[in-house]
Amino acid sequence: MNIEELRDYALTLNEVDESFPFGEDTLVSKTNGKIFLLVSLSAVPLQFNVKCNPEKALELREKYTSVIPGYHMNKKHWNTVIVDGSVPCEELKEFIKDSYQIVAPKSSSKKR
Repeated sequence: MNIEELRDYALTLNEVDESFPFGEDTLVSKTNGKIFLLVSLSAVPLQFNVKCNPEKALELREKYTSVIPGYHMNKKHWNTVIVDGSVPCEELKEFIKDSYQIVAPKSSSKKR
């Protein structure tokens, strides 16, 4: 997965807005005014932060060395994912969708 694929996927989710509130290096995706995805535009390899259920966050960190506690985020609720090829693309999309569903209003969770 590259930055364009990641961004395109996030934009397929319902009512998503993008912005750069933390500077020109960090693309932020929100729904309902709440952040669900932060992407570093300069990191090599690509990396992003996603919100996660605390138990699931720990499980993913144990399963993948490329999933670490959220950089500059609440480590209990956020993971940083380093896109190095060790996590399948479909699972990366699942991380993003799960994060979206945590913050999305219940009526927007499913695409209409």
